[in-house]
Amino acid sequence: MLEKYEMGRTVGEGNFGKVKYARNVITGQPFAIKILDRHKILSLNFHHQIKREIETLKLLNHPNVVRLHEVSASKTKIYMVLEYVNGGEMFDRIDIKGKLPEEEVRKLFQQLIDGVSYCHERGVYHRDLKPENVLTDTKGTIKISDFGLSALPENNDDLLHTTCGSPNYIAPEVLANRGYDGSMSDIWSCGVILYVMLVGRLPFEDRNIVVLYQKISKGETKIPTWLSTGAQNLLKRILDPNPKTRIDMQGIKSDDWFMQHYIPAVPYDEEEDKAHDTGFPIKESVEVDGQRKPTVINAFQLIGMSSSLDLSGFFEKEGISERKMRFTSSYPLKDLFEKIEEIVTKMGFLVQRGSAKIKVIQYKKGTARRRESFVAAAEVFELGPSLYVVELQKSYGDSCLYRQLCSKLSDDLSICKTEEMLVKTQSCDPDIARFHEEKPQAAAL
Repeated sequence: MLEKYEMGRTVGEGNFGKVKYARNVITGQPFAIKILDRHKILSLNFHHQIKREIETLKLLNHPNVVRLHEVSASKTKIYMVLEYVNGGEMFDRIDIKGKLPEEEVRKLFQQLIDGVSYCHERGVYHRDLKPENVLTDTKGTIKISDFGLSALPENNDDLLHTTCGSPNYIAPEVLANRGYDGSMSDIWSCGVILYVMLVGRLPFEDRNIVVLYQKISKGETKIPTWLSTGAQNLLKRILDPNPKTRIDMQGIKSDDWFMQHYIPAVPYDEEEDKAHDTGFPIKESVEVDGQRKPTVINAFQLIGMSSSLDLSGFFEKEGISERKMRFTSSYPLKDLFEKIEEIVTKMGFLVQRGSAKIKVIQYKKGTARRRESFVAAAEVFELGPSLYVVELQKSYGDSCLYRQLCSKLSDDLSICKTEEMLVKTQSCDPDIARFHEEKPQAAAL
């Protein structure tokens, strides 16, 4: 047992642990729990990839991406509660059947592109797309998995610079080591997957890795003439070694072959679905009589929210203080939301208001496509009568800009920092003070 999950058979194994089938004993819903050996991860310096995978999956909420429901940790293990996909890897499907019928391939490829383009719209680039990292269920729905090598743009040039990925699926521009567009390199990998599904073998193969990379760099492959004309043309446009002339996502989605019987996937409703929250789960606030009603939290939950006790810091790409900040405010609730919106708008951000959160966005300048360069969310919790905790959390973007935003909001709205409130709360309640003394031991897990 792991809390409310009853674990059963092992459904997969990797370098750092196992994946077990699990069942929620309350709802009966199936899950896959990835159990990772924490000591092994740290000893092999692989913790950055695990952090990246968890942080990335928290951003993604799409039918064609494996969903992360919860994360917990013990002294020796990390547990990732994931969506259970009952059909296995796409690799196994191809390995058993060889090439797949074109109609079946088109349906799978449409889903792959839907999932990958959704990731790109959120600034996430997979960088290791291959059939082993694409799962399928018994209904033929694909789920993209394994985001351990995923990335956001690393420098001001909006390019990625780390050479990574699986040799046969890696894009030519990645090999050139001069910086590359993560979107276009993922599209190349999707093209290799499309070729493998249609033809039953890899487009670029050689036992000598140097020769293999030469073939990839030149785009040296033969596209079988027995494929339909539409499939041949799309493969040629995707497997173009020049990323500047390679077809992009918009081009793929308007391609005649791709468009046949195409029904775009609809992302899950992020306001209603809280599956990506980790750490201390708190229910979404709701509207009452047309006004926002914040979540009411007690002193124990406030202690749990303390940055010094928040286990989620283990999974953050940056330190927890670099991505999440909280302060208290006595502004009336209605005025508080309006004041936050007014402040961030004056700072040049765009605002999207949901039923319980304010999303703060900045878009990249000077690019043809409208892409987000900074995303953060402000959420309000009720601590007591006329006293609220404001939580500001960055999804991704410039840390300097985030600190400026935090500083401005806290200076204009706060009455005291959350940590100061903890001291006051503990001094008034001996039970809570005792709980706080015991808590660090649990937090060390």
